[in-house]
Amino acid sequence: MECKYRSGGTGNGLCGKGCHIGHYAQLNVYDYLADIPGNNDTTDLVEVQFKNTRKGYYHNINNLPLEKGDVVAVESNPGHDIGTVTLTGKLVPLQMKKANLKSNEEIRRIYRKARPADMEKYQESKALEHETMIRSRQIAKDLGLEMKIGDVEYQGDGNKAIFYYIADGRVDFRQLIKVLAEAFHVRIEMKQIGARQEAGRIGGFGPCGRELCCATWMKNFVSVGTGSARYQDLSRNPQKLAGQCAKLKCCMNYEVDQYVEAYRKLPPRDIQLQSMEGDYFFFKCDILLGMVTYSTDKRMAANLVTVSAQRAMDIIEMNKRGEKPETLEEGGHKQPERAIDLATQEDLNRFDKKKKKKKKNNGGNGKPQREEAETAAVEQDKNTQNERPREQRHQQAHNANANNSGGGEQNRRRPSRPHAPRSRENNNHKAPRKDRE
Repeated sequence: MECKYRSGGTGNGLCGKGCHIGHYAQLNVYDYLADIPGNNDTTDLVEVQFKNTRKGYYHNINNLPLEKGDVVAVESNPGHDIGTVTLTGKLVPLQMKKANLKSNEEIRRIYRKARPADMEKYQESKALEHETMIRSRQIAKDLGLEMKIGDVEYQGDGNKAIFYYIADGRVDFRQLIKVLAEAFHVRIEMKQIGARQEAGRIGGFGPCGRELCCATWMKNFVSVGTGSARYQDLSRNPQKLAGQCAKLKCCMNYEVDQYVEAYRKLPPRDIQLQSMEGDYFFFKCDILLGMVTYSTDKRMAANLVTVSAQRAMDIIEMNKRGEKPETLEEGGHKQPERAIDLATQEDLNRFDKKKKKKKKNNGGNGKPQREEAETAAVEQDKNTQNERPREQRHQQAHNANANNSGGGEQNRRRPSRPHAPRSRENNNHKAPRKDRE
């Protein structure tokens, strides 16, 4: 499929087929019917997206040749708004049904494609959003309202502004609307958003290393309960279960269905296994691997035995018939060793080569240095003796016998056994002295 990016006038990065880049990827719908001839002629409904996650559906009563990525001027109350076409054709009624919008509801129309004058006015309005948000936050603080204004969106013609705010409870912002209308001279609309929407608007990266799901592709948020963590045997630590929005992570619902299905294949936890060795109680389990660990003590880990879920179910059936196996292990086979999970190792420098650091002894007694020097001298002395030729060793033994017979005075001076040198000056091995003629 050939892809041609259409920048329109807003740099949205949408293409006419179904590809997407940038901010508009969050609410993008892949149009797999874009190559079918006459797809756009099946319906006059068009999906248009605005700032953040705001979308609208409009009638193309003028039969404009619209494609994905076109910037259009649509009807609003009051005036008009500027948005980007994100979907056309047969998929638009399906999206309306998914959004619980009925066709008989009042649907506004599309005026025209955006003109240069429309885009100039649109850019001027967007330039005021940040300053308006800062001033509105200060006004709300002065009024003593328990709320936070997270974002401000101006309409394309600049006649209306939407204030997105976050609040734990109900807020009486009637006085706030009057003050904002007098300060900015526009029509005010307040829209409350949740903590998840706020995190998606700000963006960021999760503990997995990827961008937040709420900031990339998620648009519909469902409730996340602690039951998802219980089925997946996750830690009950709130700091690990909460995301950047201070709510339970949305990704906890991604795999919970697979865990529930795998959990049904495991034996009940409250049933104990009986064998000739004794009774075993449930200790822990690996849900996805299908392995169950039992302990001889109900309250602590003692004599742990890991068996498969099928083996545990077979033992339960045997116990119901009044039979007891000799051991829980199946046929005395060794349990397969699990692979080591490197992610569980907290040492980040485990792959680095350890370098030996030479410490200079500028002060102190220097005891470790002396011990190392003596050890090195002894090893060097042994190596030198082993490297000598055999003839030299015989000559050395002959000279030693001659000294023992005639050189008694010299033998008294020599030590009975060699000692390690005390300094580095004596490290080199000295050859034995020759007999005096």
